[in-house]
Order: sequence, then structure tokens, then C-alpha cells
Amino acid sequence: MGIIAYRAQEKAFSVGDRIQFTSPNNELKIANRELGIVEEFGADGRMRLKLDGGRNVSIDPEQHPHIDHGYAMTSYSSQGQTAERVLVHVDTELGAKDLVNNRMAYVAISRGQNDAQVFTNNAGKLADVLARDVSHQSALEPQIGIAQPAQDIAKALHSELSLAAELGISL
Repeated sequence: MGIIAYRAQEKAFSVGDRIQFTSPNNELKIANRELGIVEEFGADGRMRLKLDGGRNVSIDPEQHPHIDHGYAMTSYSSQGQTAERVLVHVDTELGAKDLVNNRMAYVAISRGQNDAQVFTNNAGKLADVLARDVSHQSALEPQIGIAQPAQDIAKALHSELSLAAELGISL
């Protein structure tokens, strides 16, 4: 059994709020980062939630404190999920090279089913920042390089940027 750590914070939720679970809950069969909507609050303080998968669950927030608002998430947390539209913020100055790179670009942008928009502080540097290679080379296969999908995204962004003068671009 592992250790689950978190910082206790008071959070206010309302009916209609989008929430996410910040830790898995085996008892309720809820995965880490699973999303849902608050449907109602019971007289006993329990929250009734409609999960994105269609299931209804009822939780006592005092007993299940690993919930948060679910309006935004990191690209890491969004892996395996699909959204109708995604907004991606890429800061070319503050983005650590280990975090803002070709893999992050692929994961973040590929979550959008119908639309992905990238917002940045420097459109001129964006393609270079998103083209950073973080592939791990194997001693058995030293010629492994940048994953082709990430290269294609960087090229598409570069050509899109030459046409777009604004900071928010639509792909």
C-alpha cells in the first residue's frame, strides 16, 4: 500500500461545478483525474456527482478529500483523455526544457477532438520550444530520435506561425 499525501485546503463547490478526483478511489471505482459534475448536495453534506463516464456516485467530502475543481488540468494529467476543445498555454521563457517539449506538445494538442488552440508569449520562439527532443536513447538502439508526430506538430506550428501575427493561434 502506498502513501497518499496532500495539503488540506478548504474548497467551495456548487451545483454544476466541474470536479476532478486527485487520487484514485478503489472503493468507488474512481480513477485518478476522473472528471464529473456536481449534481446536488444532500442534507447530510454528501455530494452527488455525475461522472463523465455516465455513472452517478455519492461521496462525503470529509471522507474523500481528494477532489478539486476540474476546469483546467496539466497535459500530464490529461493523458488518455479526449476533450471537444483544448486550450494550451506555452510560456517560452518560463517553460523548463524538461516540461515544455515535443512530448508535451503532442500530448496536449492531441487531446482536442475538434479544436486545439495554443496561446504563447512569443510566437517566434514557439516552434523551437515545442520541437525540443526529450527522447531517451537506448544503448541497444542509439539511432532513436524525435518521435515523428511531435516533429509534424512542430512543423505545422512553424508554418501556422508564419501566417499568424497574433499570440493565440488556432490549429
